[in-house]
Amino acid sequence: MDLSTNYLGLNLKNPIVPSSSPLSGDISSIKAMEDAGASAIVLYSLFEEQILREETALDHYLNYGGESFYEAISYFPTNLEYNHGPVEYLEHIKKAKAAVDIPIIASLNGFTTGGWLKYSKLIEEAGADALELNLYNLPMDINKTSLDIENEYIDIIKTVSLNIKIPLAIKLSPFFTSLPNFAKKAVDAGAKGIVLFNRFYQPDIDLENLEAKPNLVLSTNWEMRLPLRWTAILYGKINASLAITSGIHTYEDVIKSMMVGANVAMMCSELLKNGTGRIAEILKDIENWMVEKEYESIKQMQGSMSQKSLKDPIAYNRANYMKMLYSYHLD
Repeated sequence: MDLSTNYLGLNLKNPIVPSSSPLSGDISSIKAMEDAGASAIVLYSLFEEQILREETALDHYLNYGGESFYEAISYFPTNLEYNHGPVEYLEHIKKAKAAVDIPIIASLNGFTTGGWLKYSKLIEEAGADALELNLYNLPMDINKTSLDIENEYIDIIKTVSLNIKIPLAIKLSPFFTSLPNFAKKAVDAGAKGIVLFNRFYQPDIDLENLEAKPNLVLSTNWEMRLPLRWTAILYGKINASLAITSGIHTYEDVIKSMMVGANVAMMCSELLKNGTGRIAEILKDIENWMVEKEYESIKQMQGSMSQKSLKDPIAYNRANYMKMLYSYHLD
């Protein structure tokens, strides 16, 4: 079976790519994912806040007490005291590249057009094969319109794409008034790939302590229906690679992703719950299914169930919404 695919111009041996997660924070874990069959790996994210915090702290230390006397030099931190966050991330890229033979995709998570964007170039220089830009933001300014927010995002994409030569993928949330239009604008601005979707981790309320608290819930495979639908709609309409990342847990999920037009299926929660060895199991299950259904390659199935390819694509539009509501019967 030919499981190869192409994502962001990178030739991959199969469509399974571990998405950004704590698993990529350890070199031994990265090697384990490669050994299990991962075709590329997205590193954990470097956050805009981490970069800005380090730069602000460094500026503070380098200026604090400098106007007093020579002993003020003792205020300066050693490299070990502030060489963390962004600097470590760049070193981690270098170590990951040296440890494995598969592509390493770095991840930047931000939402403004600040000076932190210079790190896209540093990430490229560190050896990353591609960059995933995670545009994660919760718009809370009541005076800011959706167009304002989209224009800010496009400015970020343009700035980064002009700053690097490696391919750029954009990881989006599903909360756009017109997702196809924004995806097109993102590609026109320089994006080579669209990743669907970013999961928003909503806080819960602690009734005992009367405070909001973070709440992390791993995905289930029913969540992939949203990116599955939008990938099917976007396939063939934009000149970019497509990645599904939400709810990929089984070989069926990977195959469905390919059929609606995705180039890769990105996996996280399944690996966190059941270990990196699941990659090898899923790849074997994909091969068995392909033999049974007489598929010779992944490319043969890609896009076969997209809106563009179906003769009657009502499953992806409003007609399906009406049909489902009227077809439900109470016992």
